[in-house]
Amino acid sequence: MSHCSNHTTPSVLIIGTGFGGLCMAIQLKKAGFDNFTLLEKASGVGGTWRDNTYPGAACDVQSHLYSFSFEPRHDWSRKFGLQPEILAYLEQCAEKYGLNEHIRFNEEVRTARFDESTNQWRVETRNRDIYLADVVITATGQLSQPAWPDIHGLDSFQGRLFHSARWDHDYPLEGRNVAVIGTGASAIQFVPEIVARVKSLTLFQRSAAWVLPKPDRRFRKWEQTLFQKLPLWDRIYRWLIYWKNESRALAFTRFSGLLDIFAWQARRFARSEVSNPRKRRDLIPDYQIGCKRILISNDWYEAVDQKHVNLVTEEIDRVVPEGVITADGTFYRADALILGTGFAASEFLSPMTIVGRGGQSLNEAWTNGSEAYKGITVSGFPNFFMIFGPNTNLAHNSIVFMIEAQARYVMSCIRRLQAQPGIAMDVKPQRLEQFSSQLQERLAGSVWQSGCQSWYQDKNGRNTTNWPGFTFTYRRETLTADADDFDFFYAKSATDADLSSTRNTVKNGG
Repeated sequence: MSHCSNHTTPSVLIIGTGFGGLCMAIQLKKAGFDNFTLLEKASGVGGTWRDNTYPGAACDVQSHLYSFSFEPRHDWSRKFGLQPEILAYLEQCAEKYGLNEHIRFNEEVRTARFDESTNQWRVETRNRDIYLADVVITATGQLSQPAWPDIHGLDSFQGRLFHSARWDHDYPLEGRNVAVIGTGASAIQFVPEIVARVKSLTLFQRSAAWVLPKPDRRFRKWEQTLFQKLPLWDRIYRWLIYWKNESRALAFTRFSGLLDIFAWQARRFARSEVSNPRKRRDLIPDYQIGCKRILISNDWYEAVDQKHVNLVTEEIDRVVPEGVITADGTFYRADALILGTGFAASEFLSPMTIVGRGGQSLNEAWTNGSEAYKGITVSGFPNFFMIFGPNTNLAHNSIVFMIEAQARYVMSCIRRLQAQPGIAMDVKPQRLEQFSSQLQERLAGSVWQSGCQSWYQDKNGRNTTNWPGFTFTYRRETLTADADDFDFFYAKSATDADLSSTRNTVKNGG
C-alpha cells in the first residue's frame, strides 16, 4: 500500500485524462499540490481524442482556441485540428507537466462511495483496487460512452459491425458494400474519407443535419513562425477567434432569427454541391437551424452526391445477417455496418455508480434529469466535483474555455478544504434548485427547445447538456466558490486529533 508523502493538502482523485482531467491536474501542480492521482480506464491519455480514430476525425473549433490558454501551440498544421495532432498535444501536456507519474492506467472506476464516518471517498475500480481520497473530481466528458442504437436484430449481423468511436482499422473497406447508420458529426467526417474506397455506400439518415462550409485550410510556414516569434500575435489571433465564436451565443439563446442567415447559406451550399434532386431534398432539414448541432464540412454534400451512395430516409425495421431491412420492406445488403450514432451525452458518469450521503446514488438524485450547481457540484455529494458536467456543453464556442473555468472553481474549493483539514463541503440544496430552475427557464427560450429531438436532451426532453448563454458570463460566475453556497461539516466519528493524523493519503490496494 503506497502513501503520498504530502500531508499539507487534501488528497485528490481525478477520473479521466482527457482535456478536463489533464487541465485539473495541471492546475493542481501549478498551485503546488502534489497529492493527487488520476484514474484512466484506457492505456493512454486523451479521452475522446484517443478513442475516436475514425478517418477524417477532426475538431469543429479552431485549433488555437481548442487548446489550453496557458499552453499555446504555435505549429498547428491547420486552422481546425485533426485528431492525431490534438491527441499528440494532450500527450505532450501530460509529459511537460509531469502528470504521467500520477496516472494509473487501465483503471476503470466502478463505484465511488462517500464515507460519512471519515469524510472520505472510497473508490473501487474494475480491477478491484481501492482508492481513498478526500476529494473526487470526475472528468469523464460527455462524449465518452458510444451510443448503440436499439435496433432489432443488430446482434445477428454476420458482416463486420463497429461504432465509429471504436473504428476497426484492421478491416479493409475496399470493394465492400458498406452501410452507415447515422448522419451526425462523426459520419459527416468519415463518410467523405471512405466513399472512394467502397463498392457501395448506404447511408441511413433519421433526420438531416444543417451543414455549413468549414473555413479550414493549412497554415503556411510563415504563419506558424509568426505565432512562435510573436506570442502576442498568437494571443490576439486566439482572442479574435474567441469573440467571433462568442457572438453566435446570441443567436442560439435569444435571437434565433439571426440563424436564418446560416440556414440560407446552408441551403445555397447544398444546392451548389448536390446535383441529385431527391438527395438534395432529403439533405436539407425541416427543423429550425441550431436546434441540433450545426455541422461544418466542405466535402459532405459532394460525397453523398456520388452515384454509388444511397441515401435512405425510411426508418430501419431490423438488421438481418446479410444487411438491413427498412420499414417499407426494402432490403439493403451490407458487408460492413458502421454505427455513426454518437454518444450517450446526457448519461453523465455512466456506467459508474456514485453514492453520496445517506446512501443516495447519483442516479437516484437525478431521477428527474441530471443537474449540478454551476455544472460542477451536486447536493448530497460532498467534496465531489465534475468537470464538463450537466449544462456546461456549448454549441458556439470552445469547451476548453469552460473546462479551464471549472478547474479554477474547483481549485478555490480545494483551497478552502486545505484551510480546514478534515472538513467536507456540500452545496446547499436550495442553491442547486434555484440555479437549476433559472437555467431551465433560460433554456426554454433557446433554439434547442424549438421542437426537434437531439442529443442535447435526455429521455424526458429536458436539456441537460447545454449552457444557455455566454462563456464569459459562465467564467465570471465560476471565478471562485462562495462559502455561502455550501454546508461545511466534519466527519461523524473523527476527532480533530484523528483527523490530523489520518488525512491526506491516497491509498491503493488490491
